Amino acid sequence: MSRTEAKRRFSLDDHAKATGGVECRKDADVIDETPMAYKSIDAVMEAQRDLVDVVHTLRQVVCVKGLPGEAAILSHNPGVG
Repeated sequence: MSRTEAKRRFSLDDHAKATGGVECRKDADVIDETPMAYKSIDAVMEAQRDLVDVVHTLRQVVCVKGLPGEAAILSHNPGVG
């Protein structure tokens, strides 16, 4: 799904519910990164079942996204980041 489509389709409430129990930003600037914007990991793994053996399943507990304006700061300070 495109970032534009994710921003159109999902609300802050959707994002907050989808990321419940995960320490992360829950503001409009990251709505395009909401978990529903990505393929289901279960569907991806099912499609690969002849190539992989699932040994462990991990659960996300934190998600770190850049701060608003960070890209502009980094582009003006090439040695930073």
